[in-house]
Amino acid sequence: MDIRVIIPAFNEQNAVGLVIDEIPSALVSEIIVVDNGSTDDTYDQAISGGVTALKEPNKGYGNACLRGLTHISASATQPDIVVFLDGDHSDYPEQMQALVQPILDDEAEMVIGSRTLGRKEKGSMTIQQLFGNWLATKLIRLFYGVKYTDLGPFRAIKYDSLQTIAMQDRTYGWTVEMQLKAARLNLRTIDVPVDYRRRIGVSKVSGTIKGTIGAGYKIIYTIFKYL
Repeated sequence: MDIRVIIPAFNEQNAVGLVIDEIPSALVSEIIVVDNGSTDDTYDQAISGGVTALKEPNKGYGNACLRGLTHISASATQPDIVVFLDGDHSDYPEQMQALVQPILDDEAEMVIGSRTLGRKEKGSMTIQQLFGNWLATKLIRLFYGVKYTDLGPFRAIKYDSLQTIAMQDRTYGWTVEMQLKAARLNLRTIDVPVDYRRRIGVSKVSGTIKGTIGAGYKIIYTIFKYL
């Protein structure tokens, strides 16, 4: 199976190299780091890591992910699976095999790495993150009839399913949009436990009041947008 990894990264010069090093190299055919307008050496660190490094100057998590997908669509061959992974070293890349296994076994089209089901290092998620995840997954179950345990960024999805979903969100609503559209399309989805640790550096979202409010609003807005 051809597996590609997309890592959106903004000012992660101290973390992105570690993330790259911990990805099981035998499992993936390409690692794509998308520098989302960093003002530090994130891009150079990605280059040093020997991976595909792209630049997306338009800020936004979704913009970075879409840039990675544009690169994939222009490739000579298309992948079977795309994995999304944050560049802040909060996820455990070595757990990628467990993440993609349900797809390899034809048990799912999409797999969400659930921090709720896994082990979380103390302080790795803020109170507002925990509450936001709880509220969002409850609303999705209420309105869409699908039980998710997390909106975690560490996830795997079949490439043809991802094309059918036709992702559009350019900012904070990326992960929830994918899950909502998967629910509407009746895609087989599975949550698998993944571990989570305190990120390197300060979060640009949960680490600021503006980011927290913006992300919370966008997630709730997106949930009701696709009803």
